[in-house]
Amino acid sequence: MPASPLQPFFKHKGWKAFPFQKEVWSAYEAGKSGLLHAPTGQGKTLAVWLGPVEETLKSKKRPQSCTVLWLTPLRALAQDTLRALREPLEILAPELQVEARTGDTSAAIRARLRKTLPFGLVTTPESLSLMLTHADTREKLSGLKAVIVDEWHELMGSKRGVQAELCLARLRAWFPELRIWGLSATLGNLDEARAVLLGDKNPGAITVSADLKKEIKVETIIPKEIDRFPWSGHIGTQLAPQVLKELDKARTTLVFTNTRSQVEIWCQELLSLRPEWQDRIAMHHGSLDPEERAKVEQGLRDGSLRCVVCTSSLDLGVDFSPVDQVIQVGSPKGIARMLQRAGRSGHQPGKTSRILGVPTFAMELVEFAAVRDAALVRHLESRKPLRKPLDVLVQHLVTCAIGEPFEPEEMRREIQSAAAYHDLSDTEWDWCLGFISCGGKALSAYPRYRKARFEGGKYVVDDKRLIQQHRLSIGTISSDTHISVRFANGQNLGTVEEGFISRLKPGSLLVFAGRKLELVRLHNKVATVKLATKSAKGQIAVWGGSKMPLSTELAHATAARLRGEGKPAPEMKAVAPILAIQKRWSELPDDRTLLVEHARSREGEHLFVYPMAGRLVHEGIGALMAYRLRLKETVTVTYNDYGFSLTSRRGLFLSEDSIRLNLTLDNLLEDLVACVNTAELARRQFREVARVAGLILQTLPGRPQRSQREVQSSSRLLFEVLERYDPGNLLLLQSQREILERQLEYSRLYEVLSDLKKRPIHLIETKNLTPMAFPLWADRLSATLSAGDAAERLEQMLQNLNQAASK
Repeated sequence: MPASPLQPFFKHKGWKAFPFQKEVWSAYEAGKSGLLHAPTGQGKTLAVWLGPVEETLKSKKRPQSCTVLWLTPLRALAQDTLRALREPLEILAPELQVEARTGDTSAAIRARLRKTLPFGLVTTPESLSLMLTHADTREKLSGLKAVIVDEWHELMGSKRGVQAELCLARLRAWFPELRIWGLSATLGNLDEARAVLLGDKNPGAITVSADLKKEIKVETIIPKEIDRFPWSGHIGTQLAPQVLKELDKARTTLVFTNTRSQVEIWCQELLSLRPEWQDRIAMHHGSLDPEERAKVEQGLRDGSLRCVVCTSSLDLGVDFSPVDQVIQVGSPKGIARMLQRAGRSGHQPGKTSRILGVPTFAMELVEFAAVRDAALVRHLESRKPLRKPLDVLVQHLVTCAIGEPFEPEEMRREIQSAAAYHDLSDTEWDWCLGFISCGGKALSAYPRYRKARFEGGKYVVDDKRLIQQHRLSIGTISSDTHISVRFANGQNLGTVEEGFISRLKPGSLLVFAGRKLELVRLHNKVATVKLATKSAKGQIAVWGGSKMPLSTELAHATAARLRGEGKPAPEMKAVAPILAIQKRWSELPDDRTLLVEHARSREGEHLFVYPMAGRLVHEGIGALMAYRLRLKETVTVTYNDYGFSLTSRRGLFLSEDSIRLNLTLDNLLEDLVACVNTAELARRQFREVARVAGLILQTLPGRPQRSQREVQSSSRLLFEVLERYDPGNLLLLQSQREILERQLEYSRLYEVLSDLKKRPIHLIETKNLTPMAFPLWADRLSATLSAGDAAERLEQMLQNLNQAASK
């Protein structure tokens, strides 16, 4: 039985509280903080929300100010969170209000919330940070008892997560009795996640895991015909007719893809096959206008939509009870991601979640079988915390100084209570204070970079223009400059990246927001469009960003499947002919050995290496090996999630000793810096770091907005000035560190190379390209030949390989 003040709600719903919910309520009542881990759709929200509500109900005095802050990682979740939080209050305490304050909140509501905060406030890390710039925030939050951080696994390990850590450190310093609870559904390193969330001020904190066995079914659409030599993406939308048959079986389906462009492609494909569903198929991704997204979400709730093609924008938290089927196009590349998406169906206690995989590449069938194995034993990915991003710290220091002047030593203790900065050195701290007060060594002559003054023993910011610019620039989300896409009547459709739209001329056709459009004009960061009447195909809108790599855990599970482990699965039966040829001509790649194949073709020599460690790591190792070989001939590197290939006219006939020598950890960092042109990559990365650190500020409202090219020029100029006159600037070093980690997953690359030292090398000379080598070879074609020549060469090679395989 739930505690008595909550009984009316549970009686009204006909529910019984789960033991894990009671455990959280008891811990909250005892003044503890913690992390709650439970499968999606099992009542996590009520577990952390009803503790503060129960405490309030037991109190004779109703709170007059904000009692609970609810941090959500996505503003798109705010409305659904509001619904979930208000539901019990409508029965238990209708006088208690809950509101949302995010970037989507109207100016009128924001103005009202500036005067009075409700009992519960749903907000984002950025909006909370913005609140800290107001001098009366401490007073307005004086009644705060709890902070709930929803979907903590989505924030942890990112700069947004660090921003949340710093905001929590500020609130803990103001209100030492504050209780903080995190929610997570899919995470491998729970205790570490809790420690990062709570900092060093919560010795009695606990982790609560709901011992609920939620059944998840992972099934896969098996293509009727599979090429014996598949290449990446070769299946494409061929399975769309079979997907439509599955849509017919369910009332409502979410079709997840891994990129926004794939959403546009699949939505168009499904509509072309089922045009009578024009009003029943929709799309949802982060670049659509909020109103467009809201319409789609409402369509899911009221059941008027049969299918929504979407990205991770619908991964989290939102409880659409009508959704009874989830389809995943392409491998999810991670076990936790697959579980999160599967949880969108059967999003209620006791219900089975089901996800149907649609491979876009034959080897993804193996990944779907592997992800099922790993999900069964709950072998989830860990999320590594981010350490000491100084750009986030200097932004936060300016934020705090705007809100309340701070004394440096007191502030340092507060900052170091956050896990990300617990080992902040004297040098780093002094550099940060110098940066906010004079811009650092090279920029000290420019007044615009002097943000804080040291006065009366405290740092203070009181320049009104600078405060306005800083408030507009708060946040750590970085992306290409966005261009609004609108009809002439002013209806917004969403945003595309400037790099994409600027290549189109007026009259060009594009596909965006599920519509075929014609560009009318591009002016002042607005692309005016109209519905296209021409029959020609338009260009699908594309967005920057690299492909997701196979996670370490899923890579191991995939290797286990290739070794023949696991129960018989239809996916493995389907790819058996491909694997049989691979074994006949070479052997299957594994994570316990290192398979290396050497082959020759009319292009020269090829070396195919299969560490089974994900595409980003393979990109780094491939570039490293090509650099260390020091061949006179040009070496081309291609890579995928299973391995990489080197191609050159000659010089790749290597011994095992030579291969091992080129994979050594000796001089790893120096060689990587030399071979992947990290200087240029770091220069690009610096744009993001400079923006977060406040070197590049948002233009004030009413002023012409700077183009992407102007922002790039500013950041490049700053980079060159610092590189020349202040080479020890810590933001430069951070840019280099971030690019190594982001571009090449440096930490993972180091671990993989350490592991390769222990693995035996199986070097095999192959007469033909094997099924594992062929996709690497094919990727190289598309990168080096024109589309027509590549297709012709591909066809010829396929013909030769199929003839050889038939013998």
